[in-house]
Amino acid sequence: MRVLFWGTPEFAAPSLRALIGEGFEVIAVVTRTDKPQGRAREMKPSPVKVIAMEERIPVLQPATPKDAEFVQMMLGMQPDISVVVAYGHILPGKIIDLPRLGTLNIHASLLPALRGAAPIQAAIRQGHNETGVTIMRMVPALDAGPMILKAPVPILHDETYGELQLRLSELGALTLIEALALISLGAGSERPQDDSLATHAPKVTREDARIDWSLPAVEVARIVRAFDPRPGAFTTKSGTDIKMFGIRRDTEDDARRGADVEQALTTSGTPAPGEVISVADGIVVACRDGAVRISEVQPSGKSRMTSANWVRGRGIARGDIFGS
Repeated sequence: MRVLFWGTPEFAAPSLRALIGEGFEVIAVVTRTDKPQGRAREMKPSPVKVIAMEERIPVLQPATPKDAEFVQMMLGMQPDISVVVAYGHILPGKIIDLPRLGTLNIHASLLPALRGAAPIQAAIRQGHNETGVTIMRMVPALDAGPMILKAPVPILHDETYGELQLRLSELGALTLIEALALISLGAGSERPQDDSLATHAPKVTREDARIDWSLPAVEVARIVRAFDPRPGAFTTKSGTDIKMFGIRRDTEDDARRGADVEQALTTSGTPAPGEVISVADGIVVACRDGAVRISEVQPSGKSRMTSANWVRGRGIARGDIFGS
């Protein structure tokens, strides 16, 4: 089976490696153009491009997949099937339908739930207990094509976006290989999605990652986990952004909380949402109900550091209020 692979970020890397490892003929890799990264703004290839170069697979980087020259190149390659994993561009219908067996996509949710660009973050932010991957046939409508395989996994109570993304990328690779095996045997049955059950997970905006301390502690914890490590949930102190990571709930009915939190909640009366009520073991911040404990922070313009180091550097103290 001649496979044309489309992908860009690290999430797509396990699928490309799985195709190569299982002996599929990956005739070319289509990925986004190189972008400047880091403070030096050095041009760096995508993770998918790095793998392709290591394996001596031709790399195509069209500015847009609608480019007429690129379409002609695809026709000449005669792929049997295209596989798309977080490529980064919307594909037009003529590109989707060009391969003999069409185009498959790995989507990081159990469709029709959480169609869109940020399903992993949305699953954590919305408090889902389960998510997974769906192998679907691509159509011009967003994540609306018929489904070939679905693979569910539980979301762990303290799991971050980065951790869940890694698990789903590996699961997606395994499920893709199973789906391709079924298709090659003529056993790849497809089920239409029920559009009435569809929910959406649009691209993350800056305001999505802003911490609202007036929410319950459980929701604040979800916000921080949903954007760890990127882009990082943030709050403000004296008008400066502070990103926060490594969160744990510390509520009055949480048997695992430290004695310092219990004492702080007792002696602080009714702390304001966003108020720092302890800095003894991480930064403990009051929410609408209870509190959360933050173990790592990243002040604007600085590297990520432990909360203890920030406290020692007098970046924060008990009684300070975030978000004011």
